[in-house]
Amino acid sequence: MKLFDSKIELGGFLIAGVVLVFILPFLNAYVPEGSAFHFSEYHIGLWGKYITWAVLAMSLNLLWGYTGLLCLCQALFFALGAYSFGMYLMLHAGVDPVYNTALPDFMDFQGYTSLPWYWVPFESGTFAVIASMVLPGLLALVFGYLAFSSRIKGVYFSILTQALTYALSLFFFMNTATLFGKSFILFGGNNGLNNFGEIFGFGINAASTKRAVFVGSALLLLAVYVLIAWLIKTKLGMVQQAIRDSENRVRFSGYSTTHYKLLIFVGAAMVAGIAGAFYVPQVGGINANEMVPAKSLDVVVWVALGGRGTKFGPVIGAIVVSVIKSYAQVEFPNSWLIILGAIFMFVVLFMPNGLAGLPKQLAPYIDRMRKKNTPPADPATSSASS
Repeated sequence: MKLFDSKIELGGFLIAGVVLVFILPFLNAYVPEGSAFHFSEYHIGLWGKYITWAVLAMSLNLLWGYTGLLCLCQALFFALGAYSFGMYLMLHAGVDPVYNTALPDFMDFQGYTSLPWYWVPFESGTFAVIASMVLPGLLALVFGYLAFSSRIKGVYFSILTQALTYALSLFFFMNTATLFGKSFILFGGNNGLNNFGEIFGFGINAASTKRAVFVGSALLLLAVYVLIAWLIKTKLGMVQQAIRDSENRVRFSGYSTTHYKLLIFVGAAMVAGIAGAFYVPQVGGINANEMVPAKSLDVVVWVALGGRGTKFGPVIGAIVVSVIKSYAQVEFPNSWLIILGAIFMFVVLFMPNGLAGLPKQLAPYIDRMRKKNTPPADPATSSASS
């Protein structure tokens, strides 16, 4: 099975892998800070964050681009993964000098003297990594089963996923929740989880740790790319794309579209969750603002701009929009959302296939210009040759 459609794609994948995994960390570790070739710790963290967002965009593309399911809760799965690993980081932040306990600050403030039972498993880093994939997957499994078995699709599916995101974001904004008359402390409310100390025994702010997390994010990006390239060539991927093109025809052919869509939905949620786990140590915190509905709409713009239904389009879209956002938030802090909306409208109206489809979209115009600029053949020469 050929995972790559052309030598150009294979070459681009290899170059991206070498640059992300070897060259950029090398420039950070061994090139002096004063050099023009030095890749600073700030940029290691910034581009590490972009890479996790690119993985998040790829997970949405798996649903929207290849299955035709416009999911507006992908940022929720991403944030759940981030919270899962953030809980582990929070429990290894060290002893609080004010309260003289190892509990998170918000638990000290609420008068807790021991760790709640549902926080205890997250003292293990291995458990937290697994939970960052399993918890979003379980939520997707339950929600997806209810939605797909009820044959909810199209815009109704999108609205339902957005409602789920909104409801859970409100839940995570709360400090405590009451169930059966008993109060439970949650996950830090508005402030969320932050002030981390170490990760797997290494200082989280050490340069070597930041490089290791960056390389891990890059390897995750490459692995997800290969996984998607493999998946769309399998029978599952073929059925998945057939569902996108005509679900009724697939169902009448004897396939259970509910099971196929559920499988893809759960898989995409798990990919988004593990991307969130790599995101949280690189930005130093996570709060409920990362799972509000607007965040999922951002991911839709990334995929639309890059080109949905393509393997590398979402990666390009996530990085291009993120770079523009970083610039616009400084230069035009009050106009960023207008700029984002204008980009989305321009892409929808004039670039239906996104940046990845731009060469194919421009090819007829380029051929027409070549023919127009080519001088007509000399009639005398033509008759002589005939």
